Amino acid sequence: MTYSTQKVSYLFFATCMLLFSLQIVYGFIMAFAHMGYDGLHDWIPFNAARATHTNLLVVWLLTGFMGAAYYIIPEESGRELWQPRLAVAQWAALVLVGVVAVVGFHLNWWEGRKFLEIPRPLDFLVVADVLLFLLIVGMTTFQGKRYTTTGLVLLVGLVSAALLYLPGMIWFDSQVLDSYFRWWVVHLWVEGVWELIMGAIMSYLLIKLTGVDREVIEKWLYVIVGLTFVSGILGTGHHYYWIGAPEYWLVVGGVFSALEPLAFFGMALYGVAMARRGGKTPDNRVALYWTVGCGLMSFLGAGLLGFAHTLPQTNIWTHGTLVTAMHGHLAFWGAYAMVVLAMISYALPQMTGRTHYRSWTAEWAFWIANSGMIAMTGAFAVAGVTQVYLERRVGMDFLEVQKAVEIHFAGLALAACLFSLGIGLFLWDFIRYGLPKDDQIVTSSGALTAEPAVAG
Repeated sequence: MTYSTQKVSYLFFATCMLLFSLQIVYGFIMAFAHMGYDGLHDWIPFNAARATHTNLLVVWLLTGFMGAAYYIIPEESGRELWQPRLAVAQWAALVLVGVVAVVGFHLNWWEGRKFLEIPRPLDFLVVADVLLFLLIVGMTTFQGKRYTTTGLVLLVGLVSAALLYLPGMIWFDSQVLDSYFRWWVVHLWVEGVWELIMGAIMSYLLIKLTGVDREVIEKWLYVIVGLTFVSGILGTGHHYYWIGAPEYWLVVGGVFSALEPLAFFGMALYGVAMARRGGKTPDNRVALYWTVGCGLMSFLGAGLLGFAHTLPQTNIWTHGTLVTAMHGHLAFWGAYAMVVLAMISYALPQMTGRTHYRSWTAEWAFWIANSGMIAMTGAFAVAGVTQVYLERRVGMDFLEVQKAVEIHFAGLALAACLFSLGIGLFLWDFIRYGLPKDDQIVTSSGALTAEPAVAG
């Protein structure tokens, strides 16, 4: 660890692992409900479980991004984190908002807008919390000794994510207008500015892990940024096909959705090419696995599977079905969950002084979790194709179709058990790392010093 204030990121990493674990629990509740075992319905109805599951995903990923920023920005800026005590306060406020939101879902206190269910008063608290976060990382950047492409792309991604949250706070009486602007948040986050955050984190990790020159890696980062903006912004159109928006969105959404896999293909090439070009054995092989795996799995989940059902001719049958869940699970996992886990795998050994860390549990966590997620994607695919055929081609009643696909959720639950085993190993490894140490500060020569933590 280069700067003592980087250890603030541990709070965010620990929180996102806790929220990730809770998200998995709610995923099992939903899977068993789909299988006909909905014994918790009186306490946790399916709609509450689903809202909790999806919102926990968003919150733990954002928490992971914040932790990554608090670790990366000081190094990229060449100075200690600005006001680390404020960063701790910002973490506490984020946790408070998350707890209130989850409790509110179970008390039927929400807006009911898909992916943006938290009550309006909490929206303002989220905005205040994110503004405080941006103030801290912004001041660290602009008072720093240097500016790097990696650091600036990360900052631009974080600021853009904050700005794009605001359209989701506007109230519309028209459902068409409400849905139109809601996708400015949801789509332009996950298929737009989050890709900038992902690319910046990958850039940082590849610089650290492969030994390839920064100039080479950051040239690739420019390519990723360009592809993201070319395809991601107008690719929002594939959400406008059937909501009452003008017909030209069928053409715009179809064309630019077909281009969106290029950005993720670039991510895959980016990770693999840099890993091979490095030509050295990394001190932290597990972190490199997660980094390169992120590029490959994001191309498969977000790129290819996204393309498979966003063309209008296909989407007319698949929208709102389990085919969407097939794409969504592997896309979020490959593009964003894996890059957060890569960052955690890199940062924790640095913060605890175990820079040459080797662990069979960490490696098995990678392989088992990814095998489980691929199996889950397969189960969703079979269930989704069955649903499309029976419900939208044959014309069976929705509930009859749900009964018919129950068996596929048994397969999904088994795959989820495998995935959970992998995440359990990762969590066990996370705990075994121990807490950050104040004396693990690396000098410019690479030696460890006993420098105490810097408070300001």
